[in-house]
Amino acid sequence: MTQPEKLADALTPAKVVLTLDRFIVGQDKAKRAVAIALRNRIRRRWLAADLSEEIAPKNILMVGPTGVGKTEIARRLASLVDSPFIKVEATKFTEVGYVGRDVESMIRDLAESAIQMVKNRRVEEVQPQARVRAEERLLDALLPRPRKEPAVPDFMKTLMGGGADREDSPPALEPSSGTRDRLREMLLGGKLDDRDVEIEVSEQPQFGFPLAGSGMEGMAINLGEVLGGLMPRKTRRRKMTVKEALKVLQSEEAEGLVDMEAVTREALEKTQEEGIIFLDELDKIAASGGGGQGPDVSREGVQRDLLPIVEGSTVQTKYGSIRTDHILFIAAGAFHKVKPSDLVPELQGRFPLRVELQPLSAEDLARILVEPEHSLVRQYQALLETEGVEVVFEEAAIREIASMAARMNQEMEDIGARRLHTIMEILLEEVSFSASEMRGIRVAVDVPFVKSRLDHLASDTDIRKYLI
Repeated sequence: MTQPEKLADALTPAKVVLTLDRFIVGQDKAKRAVAIALRNRIRRRWLAADLSEEIAPKNILMVGPTGVGKTEIARRLASLVDSPFIKVEATKFTEVGYVGRDVESMIRDLAESAIQMVKNRRVEEVQPQARVRAEERLLDALLPRPRKEPAVPDFMKTLMGGGADREDSPPALEPSSGTRDRLREMLLGGKLDDRDVEIEVSEQPQFGFPLAGSGMEGMAINLGEVLGGLMPRKTRRRKMTVKEALKVLQSEEAEGLVDMEAVTREALEKTQEEGIIFLDELDKIAASGGGGQGPDVSREGVQRDLLPIVEGSTVQTKYGSIRTDHILFIAAGAFHKVKPSDLVPELQGRFPLRVELQPLSAEDLARILVEPEHSLVRQYQALLETEGVEVVFEEAAIREIASMAARMNQEMEDIGARRLHTIMEILLEEVSFSASEMRGIRVAVDVPFVKSRLDHLASDTDIRKYLI
């Protein structure tokens, strides 16, 4: 089975949902929607080129309060398929000028993400070869080869009084291969790690300037990149330990082995075909009353600017042009004060799939504390275990923490699962502070333990004003 076939077999909608279940509790509708959108991308690759070009991704609009998993669903989805992914807050586009950024910058940021992703993978692939080269350079630094004198032409020998029958001077001696082999053996065995060595490292000259003008934000040119080999690399000698030098030289050799033109070509293709942009706070740029005055004008202007990007257009980046026709956009917003229908009709039409995420109940919060991989409870247990303190949570205590978080979300601003971070930090504050002096102690977190530390938060409204 080929690699694409293995990937397709692993990314069926059912398997994608099961994978998301490992990290996110509930929100089944949203998980199914993104799983289908991901599968349709794979199905599109199996079609003829002319038909494939016509099939646009079905962008998704997630509607729900903060802290219920919208961002996490999109982020986990991108990591699942190793796709370029960025998260963008729509509100920053309302401040274009000294503070804000133009809308096309999200595509340039996505391209940068793809370049870095592909480059990191290519660098990882050449590490064995880079390691060998780095070892040879380090051996040269530890055991320098004597320089040979340049050969003297025969006519120069005649001018200098030498004859044709005069014996040539003996060549410079090379270090014996046995000595170099022994030194290599010591290097590989780590016996030279703490020894100081002076190595020569290269630096890329950085002479850059930004390109001015509308739509060109973020497109600064680095002359060192543009002129490439025409500008000599600056080198300098640095003194460090052998262990550090090996890392520096291996990194430098790996960079040199990577073909950046191939990286750029692959990254641009991944951006266009696999890129995912999570557009958060979309409700903040919806016009609330339709009056078209004050901030509503700026909000509607941002929507109009977003429209061609989401519909499909060509954006210029310093790596080349990128078409946005097949980039998947996942938008999200709480939509407390406005409705999705308050967006301009054209933008509404570019998000045909709408899923509503439900507020988290006490039961959901209890599951979030313990069920996901690397859950909040496991994180605190692992942190305190480094100090030799064992923390054990009783099931009833978990339910009490979740119940208290749900009650505070109802009576205060509903921030979803983020409330658990505040509560857990206050719950274990005393243990975390004294953990270095509690080595070998077992801390049992039961209902009385929870109530003794958190009851004052639930009852004291003055304190709760300052809690997240």
